[in-house]
Amino acid sequence: MARRRAGLGAINKDKLDKEKYAAKGSEIAELQLSHVSEQLETFRKHLEQFASRHKNDIKKDPEFRGHFQQMCARIGVDPLASSKGFWAQALGVGDFYYELGVQIIEICLATRDRNGGLMSFDELRKRVLATSGKTRQDVSEDDLARAIKKLHLLGSGFAVITAGNHRFVQSVPGELSMDHSTVFQKAEATSYTSLEILVKDLGWTEQRARAALDHLVGEGMAWVDQQGNSGTVLYWFPGLFSDGS
Repeated sequence: MARRRAGLGAINKDKLDKEKYAAKGSEIAELQLSHVSEQLETFRKHLEQFASRHKNDIKKDPEFRGHFQQMCARIGVDPLASSKGFWAQALGVGDFYYELGVQIIEICLATRDRNGGLMSFDELRKRVLATSGKTRQDVSEDDLARAIKKLHLLGSGFAVITAGNHRFVQSVPGELSMDHSTVFQKAEATSYTSLEILVKDLGWTEQRARAALDHLVGEGMAWVDQQGNSGTVLYWFPGLFSDGS
């Protein structure tokens, strides 16, 4: 019986030791979390000082502005999250992207009948700079993407889509599937494709290819040309036209 009591005592002691270790572990974790929070707060203050010193560079240099946005993202700071507060007052970046977003909306609405609500970033950037005159600082594709992302969060139907190595702004409501993006990519070099090309080059069934093309025609993003060579029906994408087209 003495051995049994000793065994129970050992078990109780082991349990108490584990509880002490757990409590100590929680204390260390809290201290580490507090230390990390202090470091982030210090870094945030330094970032604000950096932003104040380089305000003009951030506003005028698109590459510098992109690097600054990346620094902010690493510590969970979003200068575009609000039009109020330090970032908007110190940098004016909130106003910058708000005004850029308004310009993007105006340009896309004005050209939607021609391009079906699909425009390359290259053309969009040229139009933004052309309509802004000398008052607008240089705008990068990264700036366009950030402004469009904010518009997308508002549920405005604006989104960025990628075809090959190029990006486009979609300004009509509705999500595009992977098949639709693949059709854009296939048509990127020539601005057109056909049912036969998709079936032959992609290995799709005729039903799958026709469904994708019909959807894009219905959305106004593709035009049907029944005067193609050898009677082939071609599907042209005005949003992929070059400036010289």
